[in-house]
Parts: sequence; structure tokens; C-alpha cells
Amino acid sequence: MNWRFVNTGFNSGKFNMAYDMQLAKNRKPDEAVLRLYRWKPYCISLGANQSFDSINIEKAEEDRIDVVKRPTGGRAILHAEELTYSVVLPIDHDSSARNIYLEINKALSEGLSLYSDKLTGIELEKSQPDFREFYKEEQSAACFAVPAKCELKYDGKKLAGSAQRKLGNVILQHGSILCGDFHKKIVDYLVLNAENYDKIISLLNYTADLFSITGREINYDLLAQSIAGGFESYFDMKFYELTPVKYFVSCEKLICI
Repeated sequence: MNWRFVNTGFNSGKFNMAYDMQLAKNRKPDEAVLRLYRWKPYCISLGANQSFDSINIEKAEEDRIDVVKRPTGGRAILHAEELTYSVVLPIDHDSSARNIYLEINKALSEGLSLYSDKLTGIELEKSQPDFREFYKEEQSAACFAVPAKCELKYDGKKLAGSAQRKLGNVILQHGSILCGDFHKKIVDYLVLNAENYDKIISLLNYTADLFSITGREINYDLLAQSIAGGFESYFDMKFYELTPVKYFVSCEKLICI
């Protein structure tokens, strides 16, 4: 398996989601891809099955925050102070979506420990919530409200969230590594009653971020290098690095220029 590394830096939400889908659709048969990216402007992404009605679109527009749909499931995330990753990986009889989810999170954990010694205490969530029941509740509107099994935690608090989608024999997994606490402002854009607003605020306090843990401003270049190094170490391989190709988004499709 050949691994390709892509760091596309800052882009819009529409671009970022379209790019992830293009990676999954255009992957070579013997290739896996790790992509790292960020968001400009800040962006709220909704799970594939989540209604736009759950978001105050007008307020988001006033605050110059994009709103897009992810190709994966889950609930709303405010992408702001974070490093986002996506992985495209083939699935066969020797692997499963569940095992891939676990392995990717272990590679992320290894990369984060390279970034800072203070992150060697990262743990993987051991229990799996009943999301079918949880999603019936209004307070489920924010994705970081509860950790899923194998997601990364620090001191009992969720540090990174991820979601998957199977596309034929390929898994697309992407997720957010929290670097600051701006993601908590998602509550300002959710359509909620007062009671559930307070519940989500309480749940979001059970998230951790790299700035709070390390006490230092985030060096995003070093963080990206560390994540890449963690993947190389965990999967026992070396990336061949790709200079980002310039794309633009037209009619919700990526067109190479």
C-alpha cells in the first residue's frame, strides 16, 4: 500500500468537503491518502442526515460563518480552531470499517504524542453511546456533545471527533482535532429551546483542546508534521509527499486548474 500525504491548508467549507469526496472517488487502487486542512472562513458542517433547519442560517451569515453538509454522518460542528484530517483507505476481507476507525485514531494519538509530551496521556473512548436514541434528543444537535467508541480523549474529555462513510470498497474518514475552544460557540447557531441550550453547554465542557492542555499557542506546521509522523510510525510506511494541486469548486464539483 502506497500512502500519499496532502496538506491543503485553508479553504472554504464547500471546497473541503468536495475535496474529500474527490480523494475517495479518485484514489488509485494501491493507494491510501492522509489529508490535513483548515477552514477559512470558519464553517459549520452538518451531518449528511441533519437538517439545515437545526441551524440559524441568518445568524451564521451575519457572522460570516459558512454552513455546509458533510458526506459523513453525525451532527453539527463549528470548524474554527482546529486541524482537520481526512483519510481515504481501501477496505477488504482483512479489514473492516470498525478496525480502520480504531487504527486511524491510534495513528492520530501517536502523532499528537510527537507534537507534545503532554499529549502522551491521550486515551481512546472504550464505550459506545446508543446514538440511535441519543439523536432523538434535541441536545444531540452538536457533534462534540458525546464521544464515540475509540475517539480520542484527554483527562476524560473529548479531544478529537471523527466520522466515516463507505464508498464502494473505500472508507472516507475525517475528523477534527481541537486546538482551541471556539467550537463551543456552536450553541449560538443551533436552533434550541433554553433547556437544551444549557444541556449542550454542559456537554461541551467535556471537550479538551491542545491549547488548554499544552498551555502554548498552536504551531500548526509542527502539528501537521507530527500527525504525518504518527501515521508513518503506526502504519510502518513512508509518505510520498504531494505539493497541493490548485482546485476551484464549480457546481459542487472540483475542477482541476
